[in-house]
Amino acid sequence: MRIHFIAIGGSAMHNLAIALSKKGFQVSGSDDQIFEPSSSRLQKYGLLPAEMGWDVSRITADLDAVILGMHARKDNPELLKAQELGLKIYSYPEYIYEQSKDKLRVVIGGSHGKTTITSMILHVLKHQNKAFDYLVGAQLEGFETMVKLTDAPIIVIEGDEYLASPIDMRPKFHLYKANLAVISGIAWDHINVFKTYDDYKLQFDKFIDSIEPNGSLIYCSLDEDLNELVKNNQKEVNKIPYGLPENKVVDGVTYLEPEHIGLKVFGNHNLLNLNAAKLICKELGIDEIAFNESISSFSGAAKRLELLFNGKTTNVYKDFAHSPSKLKATIEAVKSQFPDRKLVACIELHTFSSLNLEFLKTYANTMDLADEAIVFIDNDTFLHKKLEPFNQNDVRTNFKNLNLLFFDDISKLKVHLKSINFANSNLLLMSSGNFSGLDLNKLARELTV
Repeated sequence: MRIHFIAIGGSAMHNLAIALSKKGFQVSGSDDQIFEPSSSRLQKYGLLPAEMGWDVSRITADLDAVILGMHARKDNPELLKAQELGLKIYSYPEYIYEQSKDKLRVVIGGSHGKTTITSMILHVLKHQNKAFDYLVGAQLEGFETMVKLTDAPIIVIEGDEYLASPIDMRPKFHLYKANLAVISGIAWDHINVFKTYDDYKLQFDKFIDSIEPNGSLIYCSLDEDLNELVKNNQKEVNKIPYGLPENKVVDGVTYLEPEHIGLKVFGNHNLLNLNAAKLICKELGIDEIAFNESISSFSGAAKRLELLFNGKTTNVYKDFAHSPSKLKATIEAVKSQFPDRKLVACIELHTFSSLNLEFLKTYANTMDLADEAIVFIDNDTFLHKKLEPFNQNDVRTNFKNLNLLFFDDISKLKVHLKSINFANSNLLLMSSGNFSGLDLNKLARELTV
């Protein structure tokens, strides 16, 4: 099979390219720019384009398929040539389905927790020596790539609700046709695509409709909107609710009760994620004893409450949280786990949704549990996205927190953090970006000397 990737440098795209190459396919690709770690990883497998940019000579009639990344545009010259030649053009979710249509497909959906639930399932399956394929949205410890495609009978897929490709405006998770599905919760996101909350919720209703006959939906019963959605949906699938497992926290460690199983992760959001993973694993033939034994060694997905520094009285975490629901849940988790420590919580806003003044209202009261709340927005982000910058009053008013601190210069934020005495305190750094390139590991060490 000869496969060409247009925009091969994307996170999911380059991992799919590597997976197909390892499967024995002849893979080529192109992109106008490729950043790390994609560049080095493509280089390792001999898949890095010799030159950056688009070249229609790469598109030939003998290609079996072209896979189109979201980074490409509708007028991409390679895409236009592929269309002219009548080649089969897939989005990457379409091609994942093409490679897994004879497998049992587990699809993890929801506005939050997708990566963690997927990671937990993969961890347990690996620990139990099960054969499986996967697609996950983060680099996981113990897994070389974010995509694996073999002859395994099961595939576990993190099901993103964002659009499939520039020429396919369907949400990705509609295309996988799950046999077993999870919805972790619904909280409005991607407002550049889904202009209203009702439109956003509709995508999850359609996701339920896409579940295969005799399939199962596992959903969080603590989410009122999700409960209502599941109740009103007429799709005849097995609907299985979940909530919080019995647990207690002792000396900063969370235990599952009554078995008293110590965990390396914490927070109600992670306990909910754990219960979703447990129910999926049960459907896959793994009993509760085996699940608990395996999950006790799960240390979390990359950038999900990732511990950067662990001291006697100070921890520094980084987390992927960026939407209001994720922000609130992550702050609650750290504060509940260490109630006697001061919590300094800092979020970087940089997504299209979070930089929309109307959407900013949905962040109201999300940082109230933090002893010191900080919002950072790199002023260059507004310029890049051609948006009107926020000021401190905009942020404080919409977060409904008059004590909140606001920075739009990374050097000033760094100076402020270094001025804080972190004795008996935790620092939580949250972003789906990179804090203007700040080395967070180095910062954590400097703050806690």
